[in-house]
Amino acid sequence: MARTVPNRVAEEPVIEKSLAEKLVVLAVVVIPFLGTIVAIVMLWNQWVNWVDLTLMLVLYIISGLGITVGFHRLLTHKSFETTWWMKRLMLISGSMALEGDPITWASTHIQHHAHSDGEDDPHSPLEGLWHAHVGWMFNHKHKIDVYGTWLKKDPDVVWVAKTWVLWVAVGLIIPTLIAGWSGLLWGGLVRIFLTHHITWSVNSICHTFGRRDYQTRDASRNNFLVGLLAFGEGWHNNHHAFPRSAFHGLRWWQIDFSAYLIRGLERVGLVWNVVRVKETDLQRRVIPATADGMGD
Repeated sequence: MARTVPNRVAEEPVIEKSLAEKLVVLAVVVIPFLGTIVAIVMLWNQWVNWVDLTLMLVLYIISGLGITVGFHRLLTHKSFETTWWMKRLMLISGSMALEGDPITWASTHIQHHAHSDGEDDPHSPLEGLWHAHVGWMFNHKHKIDVYGTWLKKDPDVVWVAKTWVLWVAVGLIIPTLIAGWSGLLWGGLVRIFLTHHITWSVNSICHTFGRRDYQTRDASRNNFLVGLLAFGEGWHNNHHAFPRSAFHGLRWWQIDFSAYLIRGLERVGLVWNVVRVKETDLQRRVIPATADGMGD
């Protein structure tokens, strides 16, 4: 079985991002934020309707699950297998979230697991909550040749990576065609803003606030609110304890919409070889109730 994370990676010199690269990151962060401010201001004039909100919700679900199920559980951790066209569909959906192409996203996340909460963690909370949330993107130079070599050998992944900007545009054009400028605002910019900050909260909040149920070498935590909004990704301590598990919600009450989708696709034969954690493995790594760090 292929490994998701290398045991040891040779030290590499840190390469600063160029000014142009930092400006691109700034635009990706700021433009959806400004769009959200405009949307909130326009609420005073009641310039929002059920079509706008439906577009925002539907595209939030599509792009969000594309990240959690496609970019994360399928591509990064190989938690299940699927058909070539389903893989492309998942990665296209994730690309609409404007979080980068799938190769860059997955290789960065692989590096995170290899050095979780350490100096070489791209978004280590050791440098502060803001750094873990968004600041890291202005400095981190993606090491695709170190952590994502195998990703560049998958033709379906490469195809989506080469065309990902197109799918970002599609995610903006669709709501615009349906509802005009208000559709672009709510189904485009507000939706991207929400998706961004909920995804980034997994990196920041879920390494700072919440409950620790399983032994890990980092400070990963389970956070119910992030778990709910991020389709199950907020059960982050569970995930770091069992990174290849297709299901992050390991107990019946831990809501994990990504897991529900994977189970549904498995039942109709569209995904298979779904990785599950045995109860004995769960019990082996559980933190005793009297131990420090069970929760904040």
